[in-house]
Amino acid sequence: MRLFSYFWLLNSIWSCLAAATSRTISKRGNSSFVSSSKDGFSVNGSLLRFVGTNLYWLPTLESNDDIWNVLKNISDTGIKVVRIWAFNDVEIIPDTGTWFQLVQNGTTTINDGPNGLQKLDTVMQMAEQQGLYVILSLTNNWNPVPNTTLTGTASPDVLASVTIPRNTLSNDYGGMDLYVRQFGLQDHDEFYTNNNILTAFQNFTKQIVLRYINSPAVFSWELANDARCNSTIPTSPTCTTQTITKWHALMAAFIASLDPNHVVSAGTSGFQCTDCPKLYPITPTASPTPSPAPGRKRRSVAPLTKEQIIRQRAESRRQNRAAAKRAGTLKEDGIMIRGRWVSTATREVSSSIGPTTDGSSGVDSQDILNIPDIGFGAFQVYPDQNTYAPNDPNLDPVQNKISSSLAWIQQSAQSGAAVGKPVVLNAFGLVTQSNLNAYVPFNMTYAPYASSTAVMGVTAAVMDATTTSDFANDAQQEQGYSSFLQMGNSAGLAGIMQYQWGSTGVSQSSTAIQLDTTNSESPTPAQTTGESPNDGYSIANNTAIQQILQQGAQAMAADS
Repeated sequence: MRLFSYFWLLNSIWSCLAAATSRTISKRGNSSFVSSSKDGFSVNGSLLRFVGTNLYWLPTLESNDDIWNVLKNISDTGIKVVRIWAFNDVEIIPDTGTWFQLVQNGTTTINDGPNGLQKLDTVMQMAEQQGLYVILSLTNNWNPVPNTTLTGTASPDVLASVTIPRNTLSNDYGGMDLYVRQFGLQDHDEFYTNNNILTAFQNFTKQIVLRYINSPAVFSWELANDARCNSTIPTSPTCTTQTITKWHALMAAFIASLDPNHVVSAGTSGFQCTDCPKLYPITPTASPTPSPAPGRKRRSVAPLTKEQIIRQRAESRRQNRAAAKRAGTLKEDGIMIRGRWVSTATREVSSSIGPTTDGSSGVDSQDILNIPDIGFGAFQVYPDQNTYAPNDPNLDPVQNKISSSLAWIQQSAQSGAAVGKPVVLNAFGLVTQSNLNAYVPFNMTYAPYASSTAVMGVTAAVMDATTTSDFANDAQQEQGYSSFLQMGNSAGLAGIMQYQWGSTGVSQSSTAIQLDTTNSESPTPAQTTGESPNDGYSIANNTAIQQILQQGAQAMAADS
């Protein structure tokens, strides 16, 4: 794989980072609680930069031994921070399995029993014993229904519908759309504005926050995963970036009024709006600029602009074109005039910056980060689900995904530096060809690329080779993850988190655990162990990726 665009991004990153500071959260730098400031994170008087991982499913494990073993394996890798769902909303009380809150017909009921918040208690206690910190996400943007999966890409008469166990998918834990449905509303964005929903969500949030107010294992209260205007259900025409920003400000202030010990964070995908009006504009001050990564000189940082994005894309394409020309692989697709190719796709760069940076999702992460009660920001890297830049014809599909992701990491780091607060890449992932049978996009309930390998015992048509080549092979995933970690570290990110961890040999669960059916045509009830939930990103048994994360953790720690 050609690496020229990656190296260009790595070499140019510090020439692009420049900025002003703003209001930041600074709490008890010498405390056992994690604090956030312009310099990053600190705990017990020491700076903390970290590599982390996601395991939304952890509280659903039936066995305490399994929870302990999963956390121990993570800790042994050198990972310091884990990110989990601190919510598990249901519309009907299930017969088995874990659930935290019943949301039904406009009322809510908290489950404080052994299959409720006591499961979360166990996770927090064991994380503290393992020396791990936990980002607790309080709700999710995504909750599509129904809870079924269609396997395969063939015609409907070939496809089969199979109910997946509850809590297998990250989008099957309730969340915003469940509130909207159960409160009798229509639009997704009413979650952010309806007084009854706000009261109910604040009540749940208060229960969680006060429950762990004195726990040093809490890294932060993450207000929501990937909050935005749109979801499975429609959004209203009045939802804008300011709708989402106001909700973050309201909830951050609410939690800050309850808990003086812990940081509040935003869990957005990092989408930007370079031209949107700001509720919390950046105001240059005379205070010192954020401390740079070790070995770097202190620089001023400017906010990300549309012009800069277009300029960087043009330069990246120029670099790729030149390298392809030297290699004899240049793809000329313009018009030849007098023996010269002109107006090729590579030379043309659209003036449209795309949905990740134009505000169309209703998210302005820079404005959210500058909210006074927000301690740090977040962004995510899912190039199989989001498009971060137009495709370059001189890169193959996987190279395009990795290259655009590296540029996205660079841009997100710059945006955070301009505000003067830490930014965490709270989830990154590449779907591999070997994981396509399990891959379910976050806004879907079925695996659209499943093949004849048989998902949960159901066989469907084989996917064509062209579609398969759009996804990374194992070597490309390893190269991509190494590049993401290197770029994030070089860009001065405060934390970088892989999505998602995976474990095998865990006790069979009535909800989330996927049984090992490798040698059988259908699940066998007698089996008692299986693999942790996999929505297409699990690294269960992937020692190569685990070693890459371990090396990344060591590099981040060395640069702290």
